[in-house]
Amino acid sequence: MEMVFDNYIVGTFLVPLFAFLFLFILRRYNNNNNNDNNTRKKRFEKGYSREIKTQTGAGKGECSPGNGSGNDVIIVGAGVAGAALAYTLGKDGRRVHVIERDLTEPDRIVGELLQPGGYLKLVELGLEDCVEDIDAQRVLGYALFKDGRNTKLSYPLGKFQADVSGRSFHNGRFIQRMREKAATLPNVKLEQGTVTSLLEEKGTIIGVQYKTKDGEELRAYAPLTIVCDGCFSNLRRSLCNPKVDVPSCFVGLVLENCELPFSNHGHVILADPSPILLYPISSTEVRCLVDVPGKKVPSVANGEMANHLKTVVAQQVSCIDCPLKTLFYHGLIEESVLFQVPPELLDAFIAAVDKGNIRTMPNRSMPADPHPTPGALLMGDAFNMRHPLTGGGMTVALSDIVVLRDLLRPLHNLHDAASLTSYLESFYTLRKPVASTINTLAGALYKVFSASPDEARKEMRQACFDYLSLGGVFSTGPVALLSGLNPRPLSLVLHFFAVAIYGVGRLLLPFPSFQRMWIGARLISSASGIIFPIIKAEGVRQMFFPATVPAVYRAPPVVN
Repeated sequence: MEMVFDNYIVGTFLVPLFAFLFLFILRRYNNNNNNDNNTRKKRFEKGYSREIKTQTGAGKGECSPGNGSGNDVIIVGAGVAGAALAYTLGKDGRRVHVIERDLTEPDRIVGELLQPGGYLKLVELGLEDCVEDIDAQRVLGYALFKDGRNTKLSYPLGKFQADVSGRSFHNGRFIQRMREKAATLPNVKLEQGTVTSLLEEKGTIIGVQYKTKDGEELRAYAPLTIVCDGCFSNLRRSLCNPKVDVPSCFVGLVLENCELPFSNHGHVILADPSPILLYPISSTEVRCLVDVPGKKVPSVANGEMANHLKTVVAQQVSCIDCPLKTLFYHGLIEESVLFQVPPELLDAFIAAVDKGNIRTMPNRSMPADPHPTPGALLMGDAFNMRHPLTGGGMTVALSDIVVLRDLLRPLHNLHDAASLTSYLESFYTLRKPVASTINTLAGALYKVFSASPDEARKEMRQACFDYLSLGGVFSTGPVALLSGLNPRPLSLVLHFFAVAIYGVGRLLLPFPSFQRMWIGARLISSASGIIFPIIKAEGVRQMFFPATVPAVYRAPPVVN
């Protein structure tokens, strides 16, 4: 205990120095970011509208802008973002037309954990009842497991009402509840169809062309089109500069009729080569997500994974003592971590594997890099993605909806596309504190939690676990960031480097050596290499100095 305390004292004196260095580096990045923004602005002023199909004539099934289509907003997609946005704008009196490819209940292995910050946004939008009657489970924090040790990290909920917490559920049930609630509004129309292109006229998006479920091609018009068609969006390229990265894939299973070691908590196992997640999605089911680095996993369709289980697991049955054994046989973890989780989950895990309902999904990340386009806006995963390790996607989407709702409320007429676009540029800045904090934390935490042969990265991983295990501000601070309750980018950066400096202190005390000093220097360098590229992609000026961005001060356009 004395050594841990001394390490923190060292970190306490060094953190302010590191913060000063960080702010100096930010200003250098800021200059580069300004140049990028100016280039993007010039490209837009020249009428840049890549990959948008221009529509000039009236076709079959067309309702032209001049003949009174009656729509204020078209929303492409009715997932979490689209359905919540439809209800929010409809409640404000907007005439909303939602076009969704498939209105049946989705079946996904992600989008099942809503952080407390996201729940607060749900309350703010009047959608909190959508987590009722779907067997949603309260989530009060996380439990971390590493090398036979564990620590419990609770959300700092003391200042909130009793109903405020995280929620975990079946994604499809949650989406259906929001769709049903949006459909109760008389001015919201939900239609099943596939949007094939955006309609453009003189550089302005005026609507969409879509194909109904019966195969009929139609056009719909509105002064504002909001694209929320998810991570597989085929419309985003015309509205942003997508730089999609796929660092890993999730292999998903549902464990039935079992209890986790810490009730009402998500469980994160720091396994090799990357984390494993467990959290309840109903009163009788637990979601297990195994992160597999890279873009490919063993094939499920051709029986490769099942065959591997039957042949290799059978040979090792005598040493099986926990649910991670199957992952060991896949070569996803080492034998040393087999005993991190209590064996009571073993039967449920093996039953889930035998059942054969093994799902996979690539984990995508994509920083927001929009092309301001008159008449159109991107939201949700079509606009911005982060690694799902921290479960922050829905929190970002709901927070974005609150920002957009507040921006649109003073506007009674959306038809002045040029003025509206200039005004809505502030959306991209106002969303940054929440979005950039959650995005940066997700990317950084995934890299820290993933195993590495590099000694500096190993020390960083261990330092992170030990730092969070200290309790007090050392756990509540990072957990408040992760939960969306305290979305402050500077607080994130200070905690991140406090972990790094804590790791250096562990190396140097009680007796430093040249090798330990060298590893410590590489640890700081590694930490910088993890977080600074993510911050640069998010936008340094918008992230840390949003008040300096001119768009923040733009007043709503006045329509005569």
